[in-house]
Amino acid sequence: MSGRTGFVDSDGVSLHHLEYGAGDPIVVVPGITSPAITWEFMAEELAHDRRVIVLDVRGRGESDYPSSGFTLPDYARDVVAVIDALELSRAALLGHSMGARIAGAVGVLHQDRAGPIVMVDPPMTGPGRDPYPTSLETFVEQLELARAGATADDMRAYFPTWTEEHLALRAEQLRYCDETAVRETWENFHREDFLPYLRDMPSPALFMYGGDSPVVVPDAVAEVEATNPELELVRIPGAGHMIPWDNGPDFLAQTRGFLRRVRA
Repeated sequence: MSGRTGFVDSDGVSLHHLEYGAGDPIVVVPGITSPAITWEFMAEELAHDRRVIVLDVRGRGESDYPSSGFTLPDYARDVVAVIDALELSRAALLGHSMGARIAGAVGVLHQDRAGPIVMVDPPMTGPGRDPYPTSLETFVEQLELARAGATADDMRAYFPTWTEEHLALRAEQLRYCDETAVRETWENFHREDFLPYLRDMPSPALFMYGGDSPVVVPDAVAEVEATNPELELVRIPGAGHMIPWDNGPDFLAQTRGFLRRVRA
């Protein structure tokens, strides 16, 4: 681990983060079963010209594992607690999957705290919509494997294109994802509609999706475009839902290009 470790209190919940680099800040909010350390490979790249803070979202990694607080407003307050404690002053926000929904919620609910927002393949689920393509049972199965001492080979069935290094890290880190947090978050993917957040999203904001994503499908892309024409949309070729792992170069290029444009 090359990141500098730190902790912030959010209404009695201890939140862990890793920090890299120096410069304009960007807060990274990972997905439903991705502790902060799993993002180090991308944080180190972004840290060439930025101060990068990667969160262990509550219920993951070295953050506390509370029994509640897994709605988008709850998670958004945690991000704001980190922004305020570290005096980041309208930091850019980058979220993937669950983290993209959280970053979007911060942008809408706390507009005075958020800078430019990059949302990477957020679940477009909600009441009356199709379910999230990865079942809750699949997530729980992976958690149980990790608690039993999973190996990279155990993870390969779920992520067949990943490198041995990333598979081994996932096998090691999944045990630090609390099952209650994962269950409640997955359920809230279906109880909470993300479209109203996208409708009210202030500019500048980038909506990035995988060209082969099962999470943001073509009909969803059209709906996003119709919901908020001010959003900047970008399709990442050769990528499914796990864009930074599937096509890291294009992910980095699009993220950096967007942040450069909005800074100018």
